Formats: sequence, C-alpha cells, structure tokens
Amino acid sequence: MATTESAAAGNGTRPRDVVQLGTVRPVTANRLADDVAEQIRQLIISKNLAEGSRLPSERHLATMFGASRPIVSQALRALSLMGLVEIKQGSGAYIMRRPESAIAASVNLMLDLDRQSLSHLVDLRLWLETLGATEGIRRSDTDLDDVRTALQRLNESMAGGTSAWIAADTVFHAAVVRTSGNPFLASIYEAIHTAVISYEYDDWVSRDRVPDWLLPDNADAQMAIHKPILDAMADRDDAAVRAAIRHHHDVMLQHIERSREHR
Repeated sequence: MATTESAAAGNGTRPRDVVQLGTVRPVTANRLADDVAEQIRQLIISKNLAEGSRLPSERHLATMFGASRPIVSQALRALSLMGLVEIKQGSGAYIMRRPESAIAASVNLMLDLDRQSLSHLVDLRLWLETLGATEGIRRSDTDLDDVRTALQRLNESMAGGTSAWIAADTVFHAAVVRTSGNPFLASIYEAIHTAVISYEYDDWVSRDRVPDWLLPDNADAQMAIHKPILDAMADRDDAAVRAAIRHHHDVMLQHIERSREHR
C-alpha cells in the first residue's frame, strides 16, 4: 500500500501516492551514497515499481537508511544518471524506467577496473548510436514521433534543472537508437550511454556542482548539437546522420576532458 506525502508543495500540483520500499539495511560508514543508491536501485527492480511512481522524500529516505539528507541527495543524483529516477525540483524523485541492470553492472565493473578504457567505451557509444540511427532511416516503416517528442522534452528540460536535462538527454538518444527496431541494440546502447554520462557528470553527483555546459544560458548550444540528428534522420540522409552524431560525440569528448580537469 502507498502513503501520500505533500508532493510538490507550493507549486499547485496534486499530491501523488508514494511507493513503499520496505525494509532496508543500515548503510556502512564507507561509500554511503553508493550503498544507498544501490539499495534503492535493487528495491525498485525487485519490487517492479511502475514508471512514474514517486519515491519517499529525501527526509524520509534519510531516516530509513540512517544517513544524512546530503548523502541521500547524492544517491538520488547517481540514480538519475542511471536513468532510473528523475528528480523534479520542488516535487521529489520519480521512477523513470528500469534499465537492463545486468548489462549496466558489467559495463560499470569493467570501467571501475580500468578507467583508461573510458575512451573505448565512448567510442562504442558512438558506434552503437550511429548504427541504430542509420538502420532506423533504412527501414521503410520508421516512425520518428518518439524522437521528435524526446527532442521537445529536451528543449523544455533546461528549466527543470540538471537532472531533468540529463534524463531527457538519455531519453532522446535512446529513442534515436530504438528506431533500429532492435531491442537488444537499444538495451546495450542505454547501458553504455549511462556509464559514459555517469563519468561525464560525476562532479554533479559527488559535489552537486552543475557543469557550465548545462547552465540555462547554454540551452541553445545544447539544442544545436541534438536537433541536427533528428533533422538528418527526417531527411533520411545517411551521411548527415553520421556527421550529426559524430559532432555530438566530439562535444561530449570535450565535456569529459573538462570533467577530468576537476577530478
């Protein structure tokens, strides 16, 4: 059974039912945020919680885990990068989807064991997105409505803060790859993509420091590297699709390099 919290207090939205996570174990002194994030992730998956369900408030989660609110906040930001929750300012954290956890766990383990392999992972992300998009435009029955909707959501997400943008960005690129019609390709791509952006936005997760390229003033620049992908797919222009995805890839490499400078 779910309880109701005063969701979105002050913003006029109707309170939503809050899902019950059940019993949790106390977290250890080391890597508190990682422990909290992993427990929440396992509970979401094991309980098969529906997309759109609202998690308990940070205050309530902090009490459940015996941790501070900053630790819980960091854990939720980490889950946001996994694409598992979306943090809505003034409202709370909502379950977005359930990623292919086994693939993501394997990729993250490989990256943890060899950080130098990040460049290979970023290249793989490029190849998979390029393959998904080019296969998509070759299909006669390809429908780009999901990609258009995702791009519109991306355009609107800057006003919602960093988590909203990152979530919308993941949805957009996943929608591009899903046009291939191959669910396995889409699942593998999402696991690779989330591993890469987890590294790219580590400073946001660990320090709550928003990268300068995600500040509202840079919204136009962000759209300028995403819209050409949809435009090229709509034109069914193979060369233009490859070029647009490559340009996005090059910008992502710049962001990763800047992230390294802050480590």
